[in-house]
Amino acid sequence: MSMKVILSIDPVRFPLTGIGRYTFELARNLAQLPQIEQLRFFSGHRFASDLPVISQTDVAKLSRVNNFRQLVLKNKLAVAVFRSVHTLARQYALRGNSDYIFHGPNFYLPPFDGPSVCTFHDLSILTWAHCHPPERVRYMRKEIELTLRRADMLITDSEYTRQEVAAYFSWPLEKIRAVSLACSSDFRPRSVDEITPVLDKFALSANSYSLYVGTIEPRKNLEVLLNAYAMLPSDVRRRWPLVLTGYRGWRSEPLHARIAQAMAEGWAIYLGFVATEELPSLYAGARLFIFPSLYEGFGLPVLEAMASGIPVVCSNSSTLPEVAGDAAAMCEPQDVDALSQLIAAGLEDDSWRADTRHKGLLRAADFSWQRCAQETAAVYREVIS
Repeated sequence: MSMKVILSIDPVRFPLTGIGRYTFELARNLAQLPQIEQLRFFSGHRFASDLPVISQTDVAKLSRVNNFRQLVLKNKLAVAVFRSVHTLARQYALRGNSDYIFHGPNFYLPPFDGPSVCTFHDLSILTWAHCHPPERVRYMRKEIELTLRRADMLITDSEYTRQEVAAYFSWPLEKIRAVSLACSSDFRPRSVDEITPVLDKFALSANSYSLYVGTIEPRKNLEVLLNAYAMLPSDVRRRWPLVLTGYRGWRSEPLHARIAQAMAEGWAIYLGFVATEELPSLYAGARLFIFPSLYEGFGLPVLEAMASGIPVVCSNSSTLPEVAGDAAAMCEPQDVDALSQLIAAGLEDDSWRADTRHKGLLRAADFSWQRCAQETAAVYREVIS
């Protein structure tokens, strides 16, 4: 059965974050499927001729845009006007396309005459509302309510989130499909010569540090990570310091104070945001990847680390067991002692490291964007049928 699809590409903004990467890769891979007769991209309130081109990373510009959005979200009248005008504009632009299926890849669905599918990546905006600005929570809650009225089927990144969405909204489980994500092919084992130029920029050397990648925010459980690392013998911490990279999250000041203390003691390094093109080398140069998050919709950093050939220690919370399988050492997210012991073994037990590296590469090979696109197209077919 051939299908005609309209895919919203609103999340595709550079540098690509998790949902932006998902949308970008899904678009590229859907275009390669023979069963997709036509694939049109929709951005803002108009159709786009093609995907945006990868542009030079501009962190300052991205920060200004995000700050402006937060200011707008704080004004209830501005939000109401924007939602009304934007919804009408999108509805008008989409008229006459009821023979297409519309896919919103990031929680949002506009009014549409044909069938609609939407991807819900996680429910942190609702279940971890205290970790998000309240104005953003209000906006998202309303948009999600509208999406649930409009959607014929939902897609989640994991079975855990599929069950969570069904239970939280009392939505029929049979109308939700779990479709796993993947990571970029840029994440792969690399030679020391290949990664040295990037590591030199950060005054690092290969196999000489542990790594955390993700937003600096309470949900990522970094207080526990720092406490667990502090329990390691001093010579171990100094030989293999903890490198952290990621955006500053909302209300993350106490975490940054704790990181600053660890940096002053000589066993932690905070790099801030690292450009997309440099991140694969940073992964490939690590001795160990640590990700003790309390809650994830998928856990892409764990997959990126495994694909890079790096042993992984992570929590066993939410979706992470689905991603890691038997290829990582896991513990309860709040168990500082257990996490510290796993980190020590991950740094010093060469037999475990070799076995975990092998298992991680095999596990990562199970995930691909091609498979993600094929399974997403199967959801489209189910909805149309």
